[in-house]
Amino acid sequence: MSETMTDFARATQDILVAGQRMDARGWVPATAGNISRRLPDGRIAITRSGCHKGFLQAADVITVDEAGKPHRSGDKPSAETLLHCQIYQQDPTAGAVLHGHSVAATVLSMIEKGPALHLADYEVLKVFEGQTTHETSVPVPLFENDQDIARLAQVVAPSFGSMAAGYIIRGHGVYVWGKDMPTALARLEGLEFLLACLLERRKLGL
Repeated sequence: MSETMTDFARATQDILVAGQRMDARGWVPATAGNISRRLPDGRIAITRSGCHKGFLQAADVITVDEAGKPHRSGDKPSAETLLHCQIYQQDPTAGAVLHGHSVAATVLSMIEKGPALHLADYEVLKVFEGQTTHETSVPVPLFENDQDIARLAQVVAPSFGSMAAGYIIRGHGVYVWGKDMPTALARLEGLEFLLACLLERRKLGL
């Protein structure tokens, strides 16, 4: 097996495990969400369109170039592939991107009228890059949902550099990334825990 194939096989395994983990927590219902990993040669391994993330097979992972174009004719990546590509372009250290559709992210992003959700005073905030104490507030930007992904990417672009916890598309879901899949998963789990806490506090009127 060539080194390139070995890299792709490793990336595919990372994506399959991430899909199972996200599905087990209810963050990727039906065929929602998508998962990607950057390969050393610059290609992006990403989930094929229309696949249930809890039951991914190796054949459900394809590769695209930095513009989101599939390398193999007939492969159909998610319509949101451009948002993954944008993250890799904007953050050279990003090695994995996760997109989920949790209840907390969906509901909070629809009822919050401001431009961001603010997560403050939680110990788990230290999972995000640059955070060393619970005595801080981390904004999670909210962007309006748009079926025109290229246009949505243009709206998101100016916020790069100030999204330590990722971002949320209103009524849709979260985007989180990290230097590798374990880091991205840890950040996603941290964000989803904090969003669940925020939703519970709002239910309690706190």
